[in-house]
Amino acid sequence: MQLTPFCLMLSCLRVSPDRSQFFWYESITLSSPPAFIENTYPTDSGVYWCESKDREMSNGVNITITGQPVILESPALPVLEGAAVILRCKAETSSFDQSISGGGESLSSWLAVEGRTVILESPTLPVLEGDAVILRCKAEVNSINHRFNFFKNDLCISSNSTGQMTIHSASKSDEGFYKCSISGGGESLSSWLAVENSSSVSVIRLICHLVVGTPYLLSTILLGIICRDRKRAARLVAERRGSNDVIMEIAV
Repeated sequence: MQLTPFCLMLSCLRVSPDRSQFFWYESITLSSPPAFIENTYPTDSGVYWCESKDREMSNGVNITITGQPVILESPALPVLEGAAVILRCKAETSSFDQSISGGGESLSSWLAVEGRTVILESPTLPVLEGDAVILRCKAEVNSINHRFNFFKNDLCISSNSTGQMTIHSASKSDEGFYKCSISGGGESLSSWLAVENSSSVSVIRLICHLVVGTPYLLSTILLGIICRDRKRAARLVAERRGSNDVIMEIAV
């Protein structure tokens, strides 16, 4: 699960399994600090949070222990915009002979979605091999204490305080999904960086120029031929009129 900006901080309470509804007698693990609830009862329902020695409070997590025959498995913590969310309808019995339809209804669960506070500025069009590429990580709220981390295919490849990473000479091996994160500030969506061979791009550009320019070239040639034929026709008409005038003078 992608962590929300709050859970990138030190004090974040997480639930395992990651859901807010539980059947009777199930076990729940709360992390930061670790705590274990075994054989849960409805009296264990409520909002849980933890507090550090510095009196810093974590996020609150709402847990419901229900006697309903059906529960909805949904994330207990807020999810980020763009993240995939899976909802599961789970019956108390795992018998394959029982159909959930007609077997009860779950309680409602609130699904919270938080907006992205970090974006990655990267080229939208493919870059050429050998070109320099600059990636910038930008936060909605700037701070001099930010630490910027850059990832390629989910692997951290750079970390700095400038918020900028440069690929000095791009190659095909630099292709991939890039994203960035800020310590205590969230994570961006992934963006695809495409790198094209310069020779293939030159051929493609030449073909594009030919495709675009050929109609204009043909139109220019056709107009030239039409103008030439009109001038030739006008000259022939003029020559015929001159010859007719000479004949009339001789006849007179």
